[in-house]
Order: sequence, then C-alpha cells, then structure tokens
Amino acid sequence: MHEQQPTPTGENSPGTTPQWYTPHGGTATTERPTAPGSPAAPPHDHPSTPGAPTPPTAPPPVSGPFGPSGPSGPQGSPPSGSGRRRTAEITAVAVLAAVLSSGGTLAATRLWDDAQTPSAAQSSSTQLGRGTDQAPVQQADAANPDWAATAAAVSPSVVAISAESPQGAGQGSGVIIDDQGHVVTNNHVVAGAQKLTVTLNDGRAYPAEIRGTDPSTDLAVITITDGPSDLTPVAFGDSDALEVGDPVMAVGNPLGLAGTVTTGIVSALNRPVTTEAEQPGPRNSSTQQAEPVVTNAIQTSAAINPGNSGGALVNASGQLVGINSSIASLGTASGGQAGSIGIGFAIPVTEVRSIATQLIETGTAVHAYLGVVPQTGTASDGSATRAGAEIRSVEQDTPAAAAGLEPGDVVIAVNGEPVDSAESLVGVVREQTVGSTVTLTVLRDGTRLELSATLTERSSTTG
Repeated sequence: MHEQQPTPTGENSPGTTPQWYTPHGGTATTERPTAPGSPAAPPHDHPSTPGAPTPPTAPPPVSGPFGPSGPSGPQGSPPSGSGRRRTAEITAVAVLAAVLSSGGTLAATRLWDDAQTPSAAQSSSTQLGRGTDQAPVQQADAANPDWAATAAAVSPSVVAISAESPQGAGQGSGVIIDDQGHVVTNNHVVAGAQKLTVTLNDGRAYPAEIRGTDPSTDLAVITITDGPSDLTPVAFGDSDALEVGDPVMAVGNPLGLAGTVTTGIVSALNRPVTTEAEQPGPRNSSTQQAEPVVTNAIQTSAAINPGNSGGALVNASGQLVGINSSIASLGTASGGQAGSIGIGFAIPVTEVRSIATQLIETGTAVHAYLGVVPQTGTASDGSATRAGAEIRSVEQDTPAAAAGLEPGDVVIAVNGEPVDSAESLVGVVREQTVGSTVTLTVLRDGTRLELSATLTERSSTTG
C-alpha cells in the first residue's frame, strides 16, 4: 500500500494539511502557553482561522543529545536508496483521548499540576515482561495471522487510564510491564494528573500513582496501587527485528472504547517524528517550554485514534514492539479533530525498555549526548548527492569532539542506519544508551569516513 504524506497547501486551500491532535482531546482547543523569548513552537493544536489549515512549521532547535541548540536549516534533498525512510519529516502533536466530562461537551483541557512529583513507590525487581523470550502466540501461517489469538494473548496486558486534574479529565492507554504493577504509558497521558485510575481488561479498576516521567521521550511509568496478584505482564519483542510490511496490531482505549484492537502493517521504520513535549505544571507557567520529543518511530497503518496513546503495538506473535504515541490527521472544515488516516506512530520497544527500567529504578531517566549542533544538509557522495545531518558546530570536550567530527561534516548513517536529516540524527542518538559506542558514517569534502563516538550522559550545563 502506497502512503503519501499530506502536502501543505495555501492558506485558503481545503483541509489537506496534516492536522495534529490536541493533547487530551475534546471538541475545542486551547493554546499552549509560550514563555517570552522562547524558541519557535511546533504547529498550533488547531488552525488559527476556522476552516483554514495551518501548515506545519519546522521543529524548534533541539538541545538534548547535541548541545545548546539543535537541528535547523533548510531541508536537504532525498538520499538515494534509503528504502526505510522517506526524507520528509513529520511534525505531530501527541494523541490523547476525548475529554470525558458532562457527556463529552467540555472543551479540550490540559492536565497541569503545580507540584507533581514522582511517587516513592519502589520495585522489588526490574525484570520486565513475562520472564521468558517465548512468544505467547505461535502463528501457523505467518502470512495469514490468527488475530483472534493475538488479541486474546495481549488484551489482558493493556489497560485504560483515566487522568484527572482541576482543569478536567482525559483518557489514555497503558501496558502492564511487570508483575509489580508497573504500567508504561505516554508522558502526555499522565502529565500534571492529580488522580489516576487504571482499569484492567476485565473491568477491575484501581488507583495508580506516577512512578516517573520522561518528557523528552514522551514516556512515563505509573504504579497500580494495591493491585491484584494476577496481573498479566506483556511479552517483550524486538523492534530492531521489524521489517517494513510486517503485520502488527494496535491495542488500546480509543475514545474511551477499552479493549479495542486494530490491525495493519509496519509502513516505515525509523521515521523521524517531532511532537510537542508535555510538562507538568500550571497552565500559564513559563516553565512549560520544553525541548520537543524527537522519535525514530515505527510508522503503522493500524488505525490509531485519540485514547490509543500509551497502548501497545504488538507483532502477530503477541510481543510488544512499540508504544503508540501520535498520529497524523487531515484537518476538518470546522477545525475540529479528525480520526485515523492510516498514519500512526509508535515508540520502539528497545527505547521503551531502557527508559521504563530507569524510571522504575530511580524515577528519572538519563539520555545519551553527542555534542553537536546539526542542520539538514547535503554532501557529495561520489557522483551523487546525499542528504544527511550537516554539523554546524561541535561542542568542546564532548563525544563528537573526541570522535573527530568537524563543522561541515555531513552524517549520513549511525551504526549503518541511514540518517537523512538533522531530526533523524536526533532520533538515532535519543535511542542510544549512555556509554554506548556508535559508528558515524560521515561525508567530508567528498570522502566517506567512519568515526567512532562513545556517548556520554547529558549534563545540566549542556542543554
């Protein structure tokens, strides 16, 4: 199936520009508070004029894995023979369910909290999953999966999450990841919530508290309070083993419809997707500005709608391969929210496992740091021109400096994985763990180089 990214058009054109769901859903939207002098924000949650679509803007500078500023500059031309990524990056706002208040008539709300802190809940074990690598479902015909068997195996591990704050209520999804009551979900599902309720697949509901959040990856872990002893943790899979065309199933709580499953395929891998980070705090606080979330996401055709955020993306064998986090949607004539158009995104489970383990153990997560300021650019590769992440500057005493990266270098791959933009490099670095060594394929003055960099932990003084 050929999927084409919606193309931005003029201000008075019909609604063909991608429209991104407002966090926490609803029938109307509210503007995100912006601090004076803060960097350019991602696209507005809604068109500025009813019926007039707002084209997506370039993501603001990203500092996390690189330095005080991040990807910027003009878009480069497509690389040749990538096969696993389209050059055009997609900027999305993370998805959450429709507001469930007064029969759904309440306008969209945000979940802010003046003093939200991770709970002190402790885990006796950081072993995630079911303690076995064996898939819960053995498919007799991989080309024609028995989705009923997959749904039966996975559904007990997926929960509905209700989040409440003084500003309103919303719903999302989550996945049980161990037998200690830990549930992984999206940060934007629980950010600022003062009350959380987790409803299991069989209808039993329990209070929950936040164990830890990581806005820069849009992941969070909550703990079921006084949960039952018969929880069913999800079986973990390997997102690195996915191939384009593989069948997948999304399981979650779209629009409050718990236990919903949809199927599709892996449409693309390592798709750089930028979403707006959600930080706990008062709605009008200047501290709400945060670096955007940049994910090398799994793109899927499985229908994902508001409320699927934090739910499971599994393979046909019933193993978790991603956490559903955002969707692309065409704008509507009224400026309201539309449904799935078959372009959904999930955070790969390799990244989920790393971040969730840290959140369980300490309540916080650390991230790998390279130490460059990139922009999308191009370089000569023999007789061809290739797009990549052009290095604008290299910070001193960083992994990038130690590796020998220089301004003007164009990074076209990391560990053999193609990089065709600044955002792509951001996403690849975000996937890595502190202390990991990566091989950077670089074009410098028409010559291809292989440089080795050992990533370090980002400090508070490096952005």
